[in-house]
Amino acid sequence: MTDHHDPVDVADLPEVVRRYLRAHDARDSAAARAVLAPEATVTDDGHTYRGPAEIGRWLERAASEYTYTTTPLGAERHGRDGYTVVQQLEGDFPGGKVDLRYRFDLDAHGRISRLVIAP
Repeated sequence: MTDHHDPVDVADLPEVVRRYLRAHDARDSAAARAVLAPEATVTDDGHTYRGPAEIGRWLERAASEYTYTTTPLGAERHGRDGYTVVQQLEGDFPGGKVDLRYRFDLDAHGRISRLVIAP
């Protein structure tokens, strides 16, 4: 079965995805964790974090490591419960600017069960 990709306006993403992105941009780890399923995984920079405790530590570290701004560049839907959001980050990290893809998978309850962040 082919994974179907349909463009979607960022404003039309599911509320849970928009809430996560707002919380992540605000560096609010509690709000970001609140939209994740208990068994969620997050993969970022080659590392996978599992469950609320590991993901919470990753969010806290990520929030304090660099200062940056984000600009959404686009979004698409994958099948029934998958979404990718492309954001441009600009800040004081090595290289100063990068476009990152945030791939979200939602569970049957509408929570984020998997997030993969990659260039």
